[in-house]
Amino acid sequence: MGGVDAAGAWHADGEVLGAYSDGRLDAAGRWSVEAHLTSCAACRLQARALVDPARLRRLRAALIEAVDVPRAGVVERLLVRLGVADHTVRVLAATPALRGSWLLAVATTLAFAVLAAWVSRGADATMWLLCVAPLLPLAGIAVAYGPGIDPTYEIGLAAPLGSFRLLLLRAATVLGTSTLLAAAASLMLPRLGWGAAGWLLPSLGLTACSLALATTIEPLRAFGITAGAWVVAVAVTVAPPPPSSVLFSAAGQVAFATLALLAAVVMMVRRGRFEADRGFDTTPRFAARRLR
Repeated sequence: MGGVDAAGAWHADGEVLGAYSDGRLDAAGRWSVEAHLTSCAACRLQARALVDPARLRRLRAALIEAVDVPRAGVVERLLVRLGVADHTVRVLAATPALRGSWLLAVATTLAFAVLAAWVSRGADATMWLLCVAPLLPLAGIAVAYGPGIDPTYEIGLAAPLGSFRLLLLRAATVLGTSTLLAAAASLMLPRLGWGAAGWLLPSLGLTACSLALATTIEPLRAFGITAGAWVVAVAVTVAPPPPSSVLFSAAGQVAFATLALLAAVVMMVRRGRFEADRGFDTTPRFAARRLR
């Protein structure tokens, strides 16, 4: 099984190491040999000669792949099943607003709005949700892109993916997630009706407006300005009793739909400027601008 050298140290013999390499030892024998190999360089050298180099390379490659390749989360697997490309899923998976902590915060905010609606069910109970829901996508997109906010911002700049496209992808994902959560909250209101969906077009219009504004100023400031304008508009137009606002009337819905369409046009027209400000435009005019 083994022998003792001139210094009195025990060593495993070739037969034991060969059985260990071939997997012929029982569990107790493997543990004993492994414990000895951790402290005996001579036996490790002897055992190394018994192992097939090709097998070692395969094991090493499998280990590196298992360690380096991150495990796909629930959101990633869902997006892949919906037909989204793998590379796009990887970019979207890094969106801070898709993490569990953020989704929990959104769900909690909507839960409080629904609770407030039940408490004030004598008035227009949907007003709480109508005022809060359009702000959620703005907050989510605000933390989804930009230096100092997005932990993968620099990686995104180096990736073969336009920064504006990345912003749109993440904005669409955050908007879709927030819309699903808000829709679920709408179903829990004490009074169901078309009025409970009055937040949908304002949410779409505000999101599109903030993205259009982001082609002119920093995205975080754009979302902050849009959210502030919404809060002011709500404060000015909501008048009791019962609580109501022109923002959620038929005219208001048409206005927000029009705002979304106009903002989409602005985004497409100014997309090149957004890319240029982040180093994606390589024309001499913009290159000279960045060097100054």
